Amino acid sequence: MSSPQDSYRQGHAEPAPPELPSMPGQPAPFGLPGERPRVQSRRKLGIVLGSIGGVLLLVILGVVILVNVVNSATNQARGLADDFTKKVIAGEVSTAYDDYLDPLLKEQLSKEAFISGVKSLELDDSCKPAYTELKVATENGMKSADVAGQISCSGKKVDLAYRFEGANDLKMTNIKLRPAA
Repeated sequence: MSSPQDSYRQGHAEPAPPELPSMPGQPAPFGLPGERPRVQSRRKLGIVLGSIGGVLLLVILGVVILVNVVNSATNQARGLADDFTKKVIAGEVSTAYDDYLDPLLKEQLSKEAFISGVKSLELDDSCKPAYTELKVATENGMKSADVAGQISCSGKKVDLAYRFEGANDLKMTNIKLRPAA
């Protein structure tokens, strides 16, 4: 059985697609009648967008690397300060002196003077360090880290300020531990 649409198709020819008018001064689109004109290549657009995307990717990658390097140096400085302070609080003053102080600082501050100075602070197990300032820098291959804060104990506080320097292995070049005012 034939539908009304079939009888319509049999009696009428399908209309041809409209031809696109040509602009004055431009050639008419070519191809078979009813065929759409070919789209011009978008290669230039792809190259430009790809280049922009590549540059953005490099910038993002650079920022991520920079942030990781800075965070790594900051974490190293915080770790050194924390390890040193924990040894001092735990009474391992001689080990802290031997392991963390730079040889030039050891020339200025004898081991005996360092031990007696730390003992005069009367630090105990209730003491906990808190760092309020942490600055890290690298110049000509030399790293430096300045750490400041307080050691809070039950009933007292001790101000601290450390400076670590070195090419690879950071050593303490300056130290201040004194009761808070």
